[in-house]
Amino acid sequence: MVMFRGAAEDVSVEDWFNVKIWPMEVNLTPERVRVGARLACAEMLLSGVTGFVDHYFHADQIALAAQELGIRADIAPTYFSSSGPEGRTAAFDAVDQILALDDPRIRASLGPHSTYTVSEEDLVLTADHARARGLKVHLHVAENMDQTRSSLERLGVTPIQVAERTGILDAGTVIAHGCGITPEDIEILVRYADRTGVSSGPKGYLKHALDPITPIRGLLDAGITVGAGTDGAASNNTLDVLEAMQYIALVTKQQEHDVMALTISDALRIGTRGGATLSGMGSSLGALEVGRRADIVLVDLSGVHCRPVHDPRAALLYSVRSTSDVHSVLVDGDLVVADRKLLTYDLAQILSDADAIAAELVDLSRGGAIQHYAP
Repeated sequence: MVMFRGAAEDVSVEDWFNVKIWPMEVNLTPERVRVGARLACAEMLLSGVTGFVDHYFHADQIALAAQELGIRADIAPTYFSSSGPEGRTAAFDAVDQILALDDPRIRASLGPHSTYTVSEEDLVLTADHARARGLKVHLHVAENMDQTRSSLERLGVTPIQVAERTGILDAGTVIAHGCGITPEDIEILVRYADRTGVSSGPKGYLKHALDPITPIRGLLDAGITVGAGTDGAASNNTLDVLEAMQYIALVTKQQEHDVMALTISDALRIGTRGGATLSGMGSSLGALEVGRRADIVLVDLSGVHCRPVHDPRAALLYSVRSTSDVHSVLVDGDLVVADRKLLTYDLAQILSDADAIAAELVDLSRGGAIQHYAP
């Protein structure tokens, strides 16, 4: 979605989906997704991201781009129930294509879009398939409180309760956003805390004036894993996890009206150990410890905006600018960024390819949309 960066601004959530993004996504092709995925992977590596969890269309192309650039990835092919059984089957088949790469850095998950675009029948089938194959699920759940209210009115239950009764939570799930998670929902999530958690990306919530945001403090207090997400660049504008950690700290302090609601250490853990645990790799990633995989980021704190450095943690969270300060990046011990330069792919070619198709991707003249937002 980096290819839609800046193309859907200053609009409501409904118009973001129905007037901008979902009509633009009619223009997607496998080749265009591959070009966009290369750009996204380059941006992430250069900003110190060693691995990502993604949920999108033409997922096999995203996997190939991640492999080309040497970044770690957990990729879930997306489907809507409106595409019929064929859409679900194609998404399940795409998982096999990703796994067939046999790349230890590339993992696959199942990706039903959300509790409001995927039927409960399809969610049950997805949960069963996930458990049978030992796969995780990525799912948009309770993205905002309006979705939760709508679910209560239509179904008499919250989106989290839908995810529970369909077996999705039991299968092990990366929940995207969760701004509409209620206190009662947190009690439900506790039962699945060993395999299900929430990814929060507050920058996009602020842009869409959502209130409340993900109840991060409540989730952490209940022992539920929280990871720092960026969402797609069409809503968040960057794929910068350091920036996401900063927003998580700031918005949680504001939402809780408590400066101690999320400390620097809390925020840094969310962006490191939290993300690793959420992806199902908490025992091998997320910390610099003997026996873990060597995903290492070297950050230069010598810039004028970081000096003097009284507390390196504070500098990392509140002062660092990832695009200028991330110096070197290793993924699984392989050097992929050195002296602020991408080593695994020609960055100039990535940018040229992206620029060449950018206008075509945001063209609305074809009409139609891949889905209609009406939670």
